[in-house]
Amino acid sequence: MNKIVTFFRRVASGSFKRFFRNLNIVHKESGKSRLWLFFSMIFSMFRYGIGYLDYMTFGFAYIKRDKRLTFMTMDDNLSLARRLNNPEANPTFTDKLNFNRTFRDYLKRDFVDLNDGFTAFESFCQGKTCFFAKEPSSFGGLGVMKVSLENADLKELYEQLKAKKLFLAEEAIVQHEEMNKLCRRSVNTIRIVTVLSDKGNANFVYALIRVGSGKNDVDNVTSGGMYTLLSEKGEITHPLFCDKTVSYYTVHPNTGAEFIGFKVPYFAEALELCKNAAKVEKRMRYVGWDVAITPTGPVLVEGNNLPGYDMCQNHRFHDSGEGMKAAFEFAEKN
Repeated sequence: MNKIVTFFRRVASGSFKRFFRNLNIVHKESGKSRLWLFFSMIFSMFRYGIGYLDYMTFGFAYIKRDKRLTFMTMDDNLSLARRLNNPEANPTFTDKLNFNRTFRDYLKRDFVDLNDGFTAFESFCQGKTCFFAKEPSSFGGLGVMKVSLENADLKELYEQLKAKKLFLAEEAIVQHEEMNKLCRRSVNTIRIVTVLSDKGNANFVYALIRVGSGKNDVDNVTSGGMYTLLSEKGEITHPLFCDKTVSYYTVHPNTGAEFIGFKVPYFAEALELCKNAAKVEKRMRYVGWDVAITPTGPVLVEGNNLPGYDMCQNHRFHDSGEGMKAAFEFAEKN
């Protein structure tokens, strides 16, 4: 009965236009007939509880049924979050001001709440040439604006930011020069997912690197950024994928940076930073941490109380053709 409910929920929430768009993409990539793919996608929605986007991302057109069971699904991800994350702790992660106050020691940069008044904002601006203004409840790179302080009227700027509900002013992160080589315009962040296990251990599950398109100041996928899974040593071993272009890249299309073989500086330190941060708010056991790499080491950017399950399972990132369900299960139990 649950599979039937899930199937019809997927159908009701989906888009036939996007369904056939994804079907055509898989058809061109795999060479398999559209008719075969149509029934295969419908069957997978019913049998495995995945959507048509996951079908494409996971590479279900290429793998047998036993391997399909190794993939973490949307429902698996939601179930894990419900088991491990106490809703009472959600505001710590869904409100950027709350997050910054809670994890101040891991941010390693200055910030101010504009609701604290103009004097606090004026003090924050001293000695800075720019900063980032953020809407506290925004996500996905939305509600973020880079603000230049050159010739700025601070009082007027303060009122403008408040009118736009950009109440968080945050010191700009100075990115490590190695990370700048990938894309200098954006801070290219690392998504590190941890699980605080039943035994109280902070376990690492996976790490993704996100690289900006070079056309804007953020690296988010929704803004045209690219991503790939990092090795356990923080190295890029597979092409980066861009949702906007539905393409994979071994070389940055705008900066020309070579991706394969790139090693993230301070990666071991970034893992340790996230494992330590995972023990600060123990009611939230399943977290995706966004980390930036500065010249002196890693710093937290923000935390996410519902980490993704799909991007890390992109079939082009796994030579084995298997998903990561076992990795999530191991992290929870150990």
